[in-house]
Amino acid sequence: MAEATSPTTSPSPAVDVSGLVRSLGDAVVISDADGRIVTWNPAAERIFGFSEAEAMGEMLDLITPERHRRRHWDGYAKTMRTGQTRYGTSLLKVPALHKDGHTLSIAFTVSLLFGADGEVSGIVAVIRDETERFEEERRLRRRMAELEEALGTLVLA
Repeated sequence: MAEATSPTTSPSPAVDVSGLVRSLGDAVVISDADGRIVTWNPAAERIFGFSEAEAMGEMLDLITPERHRRRHWDGYAKTMRTGQTRYGTSLLKVPALHKDGHTLSIAFTVSLLFGADGEVSGIVAVIRDETERFEEERRLRRRMAELEEALGTLVLA
């Protein structure tokens, strides 16, 4: 696996990065330049339902809904080619797939991994399951629309 560094920094030997990744409550999914999963932490198992053994070496299609794959791979290829992403500091919110087939709402940021040659060698995604919050917001929007309609009816009466 590539070092999680930029071309101008190096990791501190005092930091147990693998222990940190294992202990995080958010999913950490690292994919190589081809989009194959090379790191899958316990939070990713909990969120997506796939064990580490099931996910390792699989393409990111494992968790990407089919209707979003073309756009995903177009963006992935551009990032690998240019070494730039607009999602390093911006939160990206997209649907994802759970092992059992249901759709999740996830939010994540990404960071690029660079090899010794300075070229992009992979991507780290730090992912949070936002499904419950998304569903609650949807319920609240519906309820607000119902109340606005009822209020409009009362005003006209």
